[in-house]
Amino acid sequence: MLLLGIDIGTSSIKASVVDGTTGQIIASAQYPDTENTISTPQTGWAEQDPEMWWECVQQAVFRCHSSGKYNSKDIHAIGIAYQMHGLVMVDRDHRVLRPSIIWCDSRAVEIGNQAFKTIGEEKSLAHLLNSPGNFTASKLAWVKANEPRIYGSVYKIMLPGDFIAMKLTGTITTSNSALSEGIFWDFQTNAVSEDVMKTYGFSHNILPELRPLFSNHGEVTSSIADLLGLQAGTPVCYKAGDQPNNALSLNVLEPGEVAATAGTSGVVYSVSDQVSYDPLSRVNTFAHVNHQLNNQNRLGTLLCINGTGILNRWVRDNVATNMSYQQMNDAASQVQAGANGLFVLPFGNGAERVLGNKTIDATFTGINFNIHSSAHIIRASQEGIAFSLKYGVDIMASNGSSPKVIRAGKANMFLSNVFTEALVNAIGVAVELYDTDGAKGAALGAGIGQGFFSNPKDAFSNMKSIGLVEPTPHLVAQYAEVYAQWKAILDAQL
Repeated sequence: MLLLGIDIGTSSIKASVVDGTTGQIIASAQYPDTENTISTPQTGWAEQDPEMWWECVQQAVFRCHSSGKYNSKDIHAIGIAYQMHGLVMVDRDHRVLRPSIIWCDSRAVEIGNQAFKTIGEEKSLAHLLNSPGNFTASKLAWVKANEPRIYGSVYKIMLPGDFIAMKLTGTITTSNSALSEGIFWDFQTNAVSEDVMKTYGFSHNILPELRPLFSNHGEVTSSIADLLGLQAGTPVCYKAGDQPNNALSLNVLEPGEVAATAGTSGVVYSVSDQVSYDPLSRVNTFAHVNHQLNNQNRLGTLLCINGTGILNRWVRDNVATNMSYQQMNDAASQVQAGANGLFVLPFGNGAERVLGNKTIDATFTGINFNIHSSAHIIRASQEGIAFSLKYGVDIMASNGSSPKVIRAGKANMFLSNVFTEALVNAIGVAVELYDTDGAKGAALGAGIGQGFFSNPKDAFSNMKSIGLVEPTPHLVAQYAEVYAQWKAILDAQL
């Protein structure tokens, strides 16, 4: 059976066609070749056009088909992964009402903080496992307060993956995992939070129909099937945010298992069976893809650093202008750990939840014109990203989540030996690398939702590690010293 996975990333959209029997990718493509732009109408804002995502989805699927390696009519199920926390609003004709307010947008921080107080901090944490913070519900409240005419035209609100599923099927649905990432879900009542809906004055009618995550979320319409070369009636039977989906793609489904990714943002994601939370909401807990499957709790605690791959890209575009990413990594590897006293705080992509939703921007400290080159800036930036993740992992450890090993796809920042070495030795935990990504995970998720696999674990029976990076004692000691200097610079900013 062939399965199609679509990953709605911030920078690009990727599609993969996977053979469900072998677990192997038959064809894979992304679009565009360069990175999609993020619109910033005001400082701290971040928006993208949902119709741009849809156009990119079409082009990525066409590129897969053009490989000639399969018959597109043999695709039997579709799965979708997507950038989390984005707000998409449509009217009754399914027309987009405004650009999507995406995950790294900071405009709703104060609205969320006020809701936290109104609901009651203790009650909010006990029921939502988070502060409403800067998540989707708070972004919708911002629209309600500042763009009432647009809000009055809303038929349904969605997350980015729900929107792409709607374009494919004409059906608008959601899941408990999606509602939890938007901070609409009450984990005590296992239902939409009445406190959130009442505090923000939302009608339940604007939420999509709730369905199990692994289930039929609509079937491809005849017109879209003709457009994309698919069979009409092909089900979309899996939708998940990019980080729960990344964990799924790495077979991280059970308590104690941990996944990481380092694309535009950097994430460490730990699975637990305990309904718990960080008292300061610096790391956030959501329903994992298999939450309440077989009536078992499966929660994902997510540490997110906004300024990860986007910092590496900024360095390429503005400092290492004549280098590819591989050439940047090679140059950085010629510089010693610590970059000769150059330190970078990578917090230049909006409010950082790990810092209590503060926006402190990026900082380059210790530049010496007689010592430092572009290679030092590259290395210090990659180490700064690793150290920011170490900072968050320490917060997770204070809440009882201490990983013994971390699984990651060999992609994005994990293609850099400098970054991987810095991360492994800074946190003192080995990283297992796998040849997988979000599009492949979404395809396998579709196989689970369609019933091709009897349970989620069966989808990964052919998965094998392609590398293990372990801490080295002398590097652990060296990075501990460098990290202490980096953290002192961060502490002075807070």
